Amino acid sequence: MAPSRALRPGGLLVFRREFIRLRRRPFLLFLTTVMPLLLMGVLAGVFSAGLATKLPIAVLDLDHSDLSRSISRAVDATPDASIIVTVSDLSEGKQLILSGAVHGLLMLPENLQRDVLAGRRPEAVFFYNAQTMTTGNLVLRGVNAAVSTVAAGIRLSLCTTRGHPAEIARENLSPIPVQVNPLFNPALNYAHFLLAALVPAVLQVVMVTTMAYATGMDAETQHRFRILRRLGGGLWPAMLGKILPYTLIFLIVLGIADMVLFGYFELPLRGSRGILFASAFLFIFATQMIGVMLALFIRPMASAVSIGTLLIAPSFGFMGIGFPRLAMNDFAYGFGEIVPGTWYLMARIDQTVRGTPPDLSLRPILVLLLMAGILSLIAAFRLQQMRRRTMLAKKVAP
Repeated sequence: MAPSRALRPGGLLVFRREFIRLRRRPFLLFLTTVMPLLLMGVLAGVFSAGLATKLPIAVLDLDHSDLSRSISRAVDATPDASIIVTVSDLSEGKQLILSGAVHGLLMLPENLQRDVLAGRRPEAVFFYNAQTMTTGNLVLRGVNAAVSTVAAGIRLSLCTTRGHPAEIARENLSPIPVQVNPLFNPALNYAHFLLAALVPAVLQVVMVTTMAYATGMDAETQHRFRILRRLGGGLWPAMLGKILPYTLIFLIVLGIADMVLFGYFELPLRGSRGILFASAFLFIFATQMIGVMLALFIRPMASAVSIGTLLIAPSFGFMGIGFPRLAMNDFAYGFGEIVPGTWYLMARIDQTVRGTPPDLSLRPILVLLLMAGILSLIAAFRLQQMRRRTMLAKKVAP
């Protein structure tokens, strides 16, 4: 397709018609702009805190000693957990966990202080719901940190009372200290990795359904397809003029979302703006072509929209944000490979949180470019088939 032909007035006429169609079809306008921005606003509100702090837990204190009260205060002082209720038995704590009122139950056993001072190792037991992995792991981290700190203080006190120097006692507590240095997102801010990944995942579903719907309006019947060709002055200018308006709209929508992420949520941008923009454009175009291809191959239009939603909606689970892709089975890993959002998130995380050098970030760009090219060729092949059928039907018509 020559550039001069792509830019001739026919393609521009279709380009202009798509914007007019958005005004005349409120549903299409809502689907393209209002709905993704509304969903992103809801997600931004959910993750506005950035960090999940002071998650409620319960405590069952069977010792009622100074040590048990110190442990309870230490747990309550952690940023992860907050003790909101003291229960009298395990059954009451179980009911609170099952009802969702608390995320865990810390049980401090009888004779806790006596056994600790006698040099024995009593166990503090923590029950939590492992099914809710995020909240469960957070409260577990808070309880482990608090109990370990109190226990270390007690061991240090016992060693010094027995005549050991404080420096030697501290070294005996941790003979091989581990220095932990989190490289990326050290604050564990959920807005910097989960919200930043959910935004393009939501937009991906919107783009596929929108393009399946918009393309289906002109390709569902031979009559509408002929009108589109005539209006565009040819098949390729018409399709280019039809696709590009939505490309620009989705770029603007993603840009608005990124303004909120980089501005309000302070998502770092440690890499190249050019690579981030190129990956965003290729991601949008490749995802659009999925919707276009579905509309060209599947009839009626409603079926294309439904199948597109069915295929793309669960794709977030295969992108490796909530569960590492290397641990997935072959089907899950392969499905993630063919989803444009997987590669866009790879490039997005590289250029924002990680600050990956440009030469190491070319792979997702090249994969997105390859996806866009292959999907465009498949769509072009289908368009040629439809064109031949339309011309043949016109010749045999009485």
